[in-house]
Amino acid sequence: MELLLVSAASLLAGFVDSIVGGGGLILVPAMFAVFPHTHPATLFGINKGAAVLGTAAATVQYARRVDMPWRALLPAAAMAFAGAMAGAWTVTVVSPDFLRRALPFVLGAVLLYTLARKDLGHAHDPAFAGRRLTAAACLMGAVIGFYDGFFGPGTGSFFVFLFVRWLGFDFLHASASAKLLNTASNLAALLLFALKGHVWWHYALVMALANVVGSLAGTRLALKHGSGFVRWVFIGVVGALILKTTWDAWLR
Repeated sequence: MELLLVSAASLLAGFVDSIVGGGGLILVPAMFAVFPHTHPATLFGINKGAAVLGTAAATVQYARRVDMPWRALLPAAAMAFAGAMAGAWTVTVVSPDFLRRALPFVLGAVLLYTLARKDLGHAHDPAFAGRRLTAAACLMGAVIGFYDGFFGPGTGSFFVFLFVRWLGFDFLHASASAKLLNTASNLAALLLFALKGHVWWHYALVMALANVVGSLAGTRLALKHGSGFVRWVFIGVVGALILKTTWDAWLR
């Protein structure tokens, strides 16, 4: 029964995550509810094990239909991987509590900005090209990758927002590009958790398959309905993240 419940949660998480990120908002609380006495690192390891295949599958699906700037994205993915490894190591010596309290306010600013700029992310007009695009994407990959390894909530949404606001992508191209970088940061965290023995592979592999199914469904929906649809899903997910992180940091 436990495997069925967390697999269903993983399927839904993959669906949401493939569109705009935020799948952990669904899957992590579900695992804590189903396995309340399990070490948190183990649950986070299972989450990464499930998510990495889902984000990879979404990347492949998007790449078939969306023109992705691979020359910029591949180095950026490598930087996201390195950043996530560095962040995961840092969290072993520095507490992330200060981020837990600040995160609702950061997400609130992202949401308000997105709502105020109704044209944000509708047109695909990259602000950089060539080496400048590569440098900007690498910087973003390193910083948000480090955040993913160090703390994590909202990583996919932060990637999408920065691709839109800073790099000038529309929401569809931003979501497609974000999936590649998020796959890299998820992989780094998974490797670290695995080396520490914090992954239940018999759960992670089944949940990964469910996550891929959800991811494929979500990707097809995003490709069908375009940037306007992705924008509204982004607004909904960020709103839910604000509520969840506010509860965790200030109300619990």
